[in-house]
Amino acid sequence: MFKRLFVPVVSINPERCLLLIAAFLISAPVFAQELKQYTIDISKVRPPEIKDLPMLGGSNPQNQKIAVNNYFITKGGKPIIPITGEFHYTRYPHQYWDESIKKMKAGGINMIATYVFWNIHEEKEGVFNWSGDRDLRRFIELCAKNDMPVIVRIGPFDHGEIRNGGIPDWILGKPLTVRTNDPLYLHYTEILYSEIGEQLKGLYYKDGGPVIGVQLENEYQHSASPWGLTYPGQPYDFTVADRDRSIAQEGVGVANANNPYAQLGNDHMRTLKALAIKAGMETPLYTATGWGHAAVIPNETLPVTAAYAYPTWTTKRQLSPFYLYKDIHQMPDYSPVRYNPMDYPAFAAELGSGIMSTYSRRPIVPAESIDALINRCLGSGANGIGYYMFHGGSTPVGEHYFFNDEAYAYPKISYDFQAPIGEYGQIRPSYNRLKLIHFFLNDFADKLAPEVTVLPDNAATLKPADLSELRYAARTDGKSGFLFINNFQDNAVNEDKPNVRVTVNTTAGKITIPEQGSLTIKAGENCILPFNLDINHCQLRYATAQLLTKCDEGRDKYYVFFPVKGNPAEFCFSKAGTAVQVISNATIKRTKNEQVVKTLPDQPAEFLLTAADGTTTRILVIDKDMALKANIVTIRGQKHLLFTEAEALPDEKSVELESVGANEYQVSLFPSVTTVPDLDGGIIKPIGKSKLFSTFRIVLPKVDLQPQVVRTGTRKASVSLPTELPKGLNDLFLKIDYVGDTGMAFLNGELVADEFYKGIPWEIGLKRFLNKPHDDLGLYFRPVMKNAPFIVDLPPKVVDELSKAPQTLQIEKIQFVPEYKATLKF
Repeated sequence: MFKRLFVPVVSINPERCLLLIAAFLISAPVFAQELKQYTIDISKVRPPEIKDLPMLGGSNPQNQKIAVNNYFITKGGKPIIPITGEFHYTRYPHQYWDESIKKMKAGGINMIATYVFWNIHEEKEGVFNWSGDRDLRRFIELCAKNDMPVIVRIGPFDHGEIRNGGIPDWILGKPLTVRTNDPLYLHYTEILYSEIGEQLKGLYYKDGGPVIGVQLENEYQHSASPWGLTYPGQPYDFTVADRDRSIAQEGVGVANANNPYAQLGNDHMRTLKALAIKAGMETPLYTATGWGHAAVIPNETLPVTAAYAYPTWTTKRQLSPFYLYKDIHQMPDYSPVRYNPMDYPAFAAELGSGIMSTYSRRPIVPAESIDALINRCLGSGANGIGYYMFHGGSTPVGEHYFFNDEAYAYPKISYDFQAPIGEYGQIRPSYNRLKLIHFFLNDFADKLAPEVTVLPDNAATLKPADLSELRYAARTDGKSGFLFINNFQDNAVNEDKPNVRVTVNTTAGKITIPEQGSLTIKAGENCILPFNLDINHCQLRYATAQLLTKCDEGRDKYYVFFPVKGNPAEFCFSKAGTAVQVISNATIKRTKNEQVVKTLPDQPAEFLLTAADGTTTRILVIDKDMALKANIVTIRGQKHLLFTEAEALPDEKSVELESVGANEYQVSLFPSVTTVPDLDGGIIKPIGKSKLFSTFRIVLPKVDLQPQVVRTGTRKASVSLPTELPKGLNDLFLKIDYVGDTGMAFLNGELVADEFYKGIPWEIGLKRFLNKPHDDLGLYFRPVMKNAPFIVDLPPKVVDELSKAPQTLQIEKIQFVPEYKATLKF
């Protein structure tokens, strides 16, 4: 029996009811997810004690001095942060060196490092070859032409996945002990150094040239390579002295500090430096790989560090510590080290911007892992970063053998390294992600370099597997600085971190970022947020946006930011001495002491700052997707940003545009220009009307080539190639989608390219092979077996297929992909 209930009769508005329900549903997640507040205290920071390193440094003919202290490097008295990209000239056709150097510079690289592989230059005793792709002098001259400083890594031992680590085979048969002060070994080393010195004559920094540094040896008393002269199944015989066999590692790692021959190792490095100087190699910087207790020359060499997140010298996937912030100035990665790290700047000069595949291990390095690693290193105190490799290549073939490290089971030709610039000059997504940090460093190094690392309280106990905790750190002088946040961990499933708010405690009070609301740090993303930043005498208390670049000179001063991905941008300015005027797509809220600007989502915004002295600065805010298309160009003396899907390579009066697969695309310029630039190679038309950008449509003649593929059995195919590179193209890529073990490409009976399958298409750049007589390109594939040692690294789909069959080989699609070329002239 039901009891009747009496309720008052109320008039209900249906529209209002629906609005209340909608408001509740929208706000429900906010109530469900609690605000996560974090704190970092910089109030006790004091300026570091700076000590010069007088044994390092030097000047050029213009008396511009490079100097080193225990925290950073200066050039002309101004702190700099070197961004070093490894590029091996002998692994790339010399016809395209200039283009590649331009690509590296356009990507924000401000220094190139390159190995001189002894065995490639002196394969036969007493016969040195410095011609063609081995022309070291020509390569350095092109670096000079492009205003690109160089560190030359002179060996004698290099590693670099080269046979014997670069030591010639004929050295093995000599009555000497390698990598020691054995007189006969030093005799041959002196000959090598004299040859290198002759190639570099007149190109040193002291002469006005680009060679600012020399690296002596490599990972000395830390690692080695196996001799190439070996037998299948035989244990490795390493390129080390007998005394060092027990401490030689196969790759980069942590080493035991108990080395009874440590002093002998330092003495050998000192001897190598003396031989280098005798050969004329006098440079401001002498570097040494200092990780894992490797040998250095105290106070005379700059020890550099490394971090490889996806090593192939381990037997399984693992979570690395390289995405957790620490103070690497005090505790370098791969410690213990043989030097007092507080006596030198933290220069993380060999960071894995990819990794080489070996036959047994083939991990794919995701693009977002690389800029996350750089964010972590900078937030941890690095005042120099470097990539191994930044530009991939192809290992040359010797007269009697492959120069690659066959004993370690690397590809015989390919040295792609999954680098930001690939084996054939391809631009990878990691290249564009890294540009965002490089542009920032090139403009703000003088501010960041003197700042020290401050960590939150939980940093010391945080482990790589602690994925739920926010990872953050600050670089600061105690008053201003940058907040670093990273939400990436290798070999793990990363998840969004919503409702994040960070409070920075300073001597002048607290800065909460943001003051109202919160941030969501997307999975795999990272950011660098400024606080108490001076923008031409206007005080920015904080921003939830990252600095991309600035222009403080010329007729148009501006700063460019992009917000944390997935969030609107918020800028908080002091009212004192700063006037803020919104121009477009933003709102402003003023309180007694502050002015808060919030940008509208998904569209560029602009506002204007005016300081008390009348200085005006434009602030442009773009989303991260647009920032990834940014390029820096100079037009009639004014710095501009050029946004495009194509790759832009600036020269003195023009910009070369290279576009893979697309013959139509847009370019936009900020600040806008008043005239339409000329275009060689196609049609350019202005489109749209915007006060912010000048936007143009580019249309190039379409090239439509279909390869003629002939299948010969299940494992072979041949592809007919054009006789020459079609007009209007920079390159023509052969893209091969397949599932298998290995692929090999033959031209005129010679192996010219190879690849270890790892789940992504195989690309071969063809321009180096065209314009000369050639047969069809022959392709040979081998199936992947069910019990292959690299199964752990393959896509789940392939692993599932192998659970149903003992082997699989699928050649799915072979196609040509054109890379178009055009030139903008202003």
